[in-house]
Amino acid sequence: MEKLLDFYTDYLISSTSQTSATGLSRLLDNTISHDSITRFLSSNNFDSKSLWTSVKPLVRVHENDNACLVFDDCIIEKQYTDENPLICWHWDHAKGRSTKGVNLLSAFLCYPKRWTSRGTSFVHHV
Repeated sequence: MEKLLDFYTDYLISSTSQTSATGLSRLLDNTISHDSITRFLSSNNFDSKSLWTSVKPLVRVHENDNACLVFDDCIIEKQYTDENPLICWHWDHAKGRSTKGVNLLSAFLCYPKRWTSRGTSFVHHV
């Protein structure tokens, strides 16, 4: 499961166009089916608590007085897509208004001379 999450996260970070479970499956030469990827994404809750649980051991190993953990969120607009738990209305502080789309949360561990991407989380509304 952790390996699939790493594949999916790397795929999202490195993609320069639309992403999909089928696209990731193709990229992996169909070694993992798009159905398996979809089931994995549907059966997990990728929230801030799971993100912190994932990065906390690494943060503790590299913790020092000069380190910081940086969180950043962005909204991928999906104005023509039907609302669901992933695609819904979020406050966009850059635009000063609510925007319908996907709220993406990223975390970076920063300490002198090095930045490390530690995770990406989609914010679900329930």
